[in-house]
Amino acid sequence: MKGRILLLLLIVSGYSFSQAILEDERYVPETDSLVLHKLEQWQDLKFGLLMHWGPYSQWSIVESWSICPEDYGWCERKEGPNPNNYYEYVQAYEGLKKTFNPVKFDPEKWAQAAKKAGMRYMIFTTKHHDGFSMFDSKYTDYKVTDPECAFSSNPRANITEELFDAFRAKQMWVGAYFSKPDWHHDSYWDPYWPAFDRNVNYDPALYPEKWESFVQFTHNQLLELTTDYGDIDIVWLDGGWVKKRDQQNLDENYAEKFAENKAANGFIKHRMVSQDIRMDELVEKLRVKQPGLIVVDRAVYGKNQNYLTPENRVPEIELPYPWESCIISGGGWAYTHDAVYMSGYAGVQMLVDIVAKGGNLLLNIAPTPEGEWQAGAYRLLKDYESWMKINSEGIYNSSTLAPYKEKNICMTQQKNGNAYFFYMAQEDETRMPAFINISSHQPVEGGTVRLLGYEEALEWTTNKEGFTVQIPESLRNNPPCQFVWTLKVSKLK
Repeated sequence: MKGRILLLLLIVSGYSFSQAILEDERYVPETDSLVLHKLEQWQDLKFGLLMHWGPYSQWSIVESWSICPEDYGWCERKEGPNPNNYYEYVQAYEGLKKTFNPVKFDPEKWAQAAKKAGMRYMIFTTKHHDGFSMFDSKYTDYKVTDPECAFSSNPRANITEELFDAFRAKQMWVGAYFSKPDWHHDSYWDPYWPAFDRNVNYDPALYPEKWESFVQFTHNQLLELTTDYGDIDIVWLDGGWVKKRDQQNLDENYAEKFAENKAANGFIKHRMVSQDIRMDELVEKLRVKQPGLIVVDRAVYGKNQNYLTPENRVPEIELPYPWESCIISGGGWAYTHDAVYMSGYAGVQMLVDIVAKGGNLLLNIAPTPEGEWQAGAYRLLKDYESWMKINSEGIYNSSTLAPYKEKNICMTQQKNGNAYFFYMAQEDETRMPAFINISSHQPVEGGTVRLLGYEEALEWTTNKEGFTVQIPESLRNNPPCQFVWTLKVSKLK
């Protein structure tokens, strides 16, 4: 057990100490049969798109966090007329609503590129922590369809609706990213008090009516999204600090956070505050509107986190619950003008590695303030497209095959008995080896081994408990794809 704990600590550096210890025990299985069925379907999709987009893209800055009064790198203020004055900065930041005008917005083009790349679902930031709604909410005027927003007169101003319609037209699932904290709303950051940190700036226990106003606002906005925007497959909630905490947990966490922050910085960067938005009640309401809805209450232990979301990292081992790595493809989560995108080599190998461990890849692409994707994003998606045309049968609908990886070979299997062995080439390796050795599995006697993208069966021989595949010279010099080569075995012993 101690060895297991140490291993988990190494692979979950983005989590708190307590989460790290119990990562494989912190998942609460769903009991709703419709949701369970939907989760099984979601696990077969394997590859999705995440998009962070809002008025902040005009400044090429990290989404929302620069208006948070915490002393972290991602909260730095560098743009605007007076970034050294917090209050003037926030005013200028919120004024970006007036100039947000992505006139080149073409959701069908994005949906087409994503579909061709092999993506099967999409998650869009309907609202980030700054509170700006990228949909036509009747509960706020801080939204893309407000007359003060430059884009509001455009026939495609309801960006969320346009995106959902375009991606559903390509038979892709759609999901709504939604921030539980809302730093614009007067019942979260009440203007009577200064904002201290990312949390609500008053004690909800002392001002229950004010807090109830925020709870109702949150419920109403999510009910709008699940009522007025067609079939929604996933509600992907962010802002895990907005949750109910019991007093013992609150005291223990605060003491731990106080000691941790004081030792590192000499002051507290953010507090622990109980912020109960009655999630069980909310999820029940949402599933009346969308039966079987997958809910991802990120980083909040409990039954409303239907799958877990390691952020910008890939676990080192197979995880025993539904999970998805959300990964930046280039620059940051939000648009950056000089973004450098990952190579096709890195992107394809990441997808294979994640799928072999039983997870999904959710790849983030950030639109520009004009409403386009950068050339680097399209280049990356074309590399996925070329590879998936040949190898996707080993990716979709697959399950793990122990030990999931040996040396540079990942593996998956299908319900029909087919097994797939993915040879992960070195970055400069463009010529296939003469022999590929697998030590952990062996085809049945008379079984067939093929290379995806090549018509003829390959010769193979047993090798102790494994097998060795011979690659013909003509194939070695002209492999059917780049980055990863896939052996398909008709049936294993």
